[in-house]
Amino acid sequence: MKTVPIVYFSDVLCIWAYIAQPRVDLVKKTYSDQVRVEQKFCSVFGDTVGKISAAWKGKGDYEGFNAHLRHAAKAFPEISLCPDVWLKVRPATSNSAHLFLKAINLLERGGGCETGSTEAITWALRQGFFVQGKDIARWDIQCEIGLQAGVEISRIEALIHDGSAFAALASDYHDAAMMGVQGSPTFVLNDGRQKLYGNVGFRILDANIQELLREPQQGQASWC
Repeated sequence: MKTVPIVYFSDVLCIWAYIAQPRVDLVKKTYSDQVRVEQKFCSVFGDTVGKISAAWKGKGDYEGFNAHLRHAAKAFPEISLCPDVWLKVRPATSNSAHLFLKAINLLERGGGCETGSTEAITWALRQGFFVQGKDIARWDIQCEIGLQAGVEISRIEALIHDGSAFAALASDYHDAAMMGVQGSPTFVLNDGRQKLYGNVGFRILDANIQELLREPQQGQASWC
């Protein structure tokens, strides 16, 4: 059976990646073993103060960004959004959460926690910020969410302290640069030939996957 690999880049503080998660879940449910989604991180909110200052200067700053996100979320009733997102709680960076998640991923791959822990805790961190208004850049908040998911924090700390998690995160950021990832979320298919970026609907993902599963003759280009 042919399997379509999808490299999925996202930033945990990106609302469009938060909105995209139900679509990713539907892809997995629809295609099961016919797709293999590899989660990687890219740095969009690595410096949130710098990003908001640059992108929203003269447009309301954090208040303008908040209004923009609340307006965007209205089109997606399947997700919830804290009405004061980015107003009361302003995480300094997404990089610390990404580092925590890469440590969990290493632990999961080594059999040190349940299969699916990385994906589950990524979603829990997103909900922690976008729904519950928690500062997920903070180590104590990350530990709180990790403990609720049943991971051993001491083992996470060990993977951070010995540099392994840093190396894994650096690899993700390097891959994002090499693959020309421009933002979050980005889906990379067909050995980098197809990149779907931003607010990508399920039907677009579905069409691309179906075409790649079609198994064209050797040397024949995909129509996607």
